[in-house]
Amino acid sequence: MPRLMRRTQGLVRVVAACLFAMLALAPGASAHPSPFSYLDVVFRNGGIEGTLVVHVIDAAHELGINPPEQLLENAVAERTRAQLAAILTPRLTFRSDHRLDIQWTSLEVLRDDAALRLRYRIVNEEPGELTLDAKLFPYDPLHQTFINIYEKGELRQQLIFNADSKEYVYYSGTTQGALAVMRTFTESGIHHILIGPDHILFLIGLLLLGGRWTALLKIVSAFTVGHSVTLSLAALNLLTPSPRIIEPAIALSIVFVGADNLVRGDGRDLRAWVALVFGLVHGFGFANVLREFGLPREALGWSLFSFNVGVEIGQLAIVLVAATVLGAIRRRSRTAGDAVAKAGSIVVIAAGAYWFVQRVFFPV
Repeated sequence: MPRLMRRTQGLVRVVAACLFAMLALAPGASAHPSPFSYLDVVFRNGGIEGTLVVHVIDAAHELGINPPEQLLENAVAERTRAQLAAILTPRLTFRSDHRLDIQWTSLEVLRDDAALRLRYRIVNEEPGELTLDAKLFPYDPLHQTFINIYEKGELRQQLIFNADSKEYVYYSGTTQGALAVMRTFTESGIHHILIGPDHILFLIGLLLLGGRWTALLKIVSAFTVGHSVTLSLAALNLLTPSPRIIEPAIALSIVFVGADNLVRGDGRDLRAWVALVFGLVHGFGFANVLREFGLPREALGWSLFSFNVGVEIGQLAIVLVAATVLGAIRRRSRTAGDAVAKAGSIVVIAAGAYWFVQRVFFPV
């Protein structure tokens, strides 16, 4: 046994010595000391300007220059400026409703940092909604680009792009930026309520028993107040219960509404209170979607407000259609109206029960 251990230790020493020798003989440029780039985006004088700092190893790889340290010579760097700009331009995206044209104005050698600093400008373009993407050196999967966005002389946003990053939308602090936020998030709120069958069924369940328009508006308003409170709390990360709890709870709220329709006696209309209480639960569901969509830090208040407005518009559209149809049936025949309410409530219960089982036992 001791002999086996001595042989094993000897083998480990040989392998270690070989690895050390390989590392010692490897070219110095084989290890990338700084797989980062730095992009400054500055809104100024009706346009955009800034700098892009790239490491000479990355630039040299793209330009086919070896050793990379040649790029630290001013003359060499200047000769390659146009070629490097042509390589980087399609990999750096500035877009509003169209792709913005980047003009590279100068190149500076940063010897102490072993890097190159390119200056650029985008003239006569100061969009309220700016889409950014930066996949500058795809040959290196570890490469990251750090982005600083400045507006009115202040740092407004910091981002990090890597190989897996998606495009980022920045909303400026101008009136144009606020309008862009409102348009984007209002549309998102409308879209979400209209494609959310659980939210729609909950609302329709509350409308099945009919009533005056004032009573129906109270129900919708109570639902809005409820989901607005928890949507804001969750979107601001003040209260964030797990979707594993919220999604089944939303399904149970649908079951409750359908069951309440079947057992409620005359003169006991609690639908506004039901909408308020369960609206709190549904708000957390809205927040999960909004969090995935991404809240712009620079326009947090406008985005929350606009998303709520969009949800409210979608709700009112659903209420208008459903209440009109149900009201027409009830006016034509009270018996038919009651039958629709009863059958509809059973469907609501069945759908809510199905979603509850699916979300508890078979979560996606």
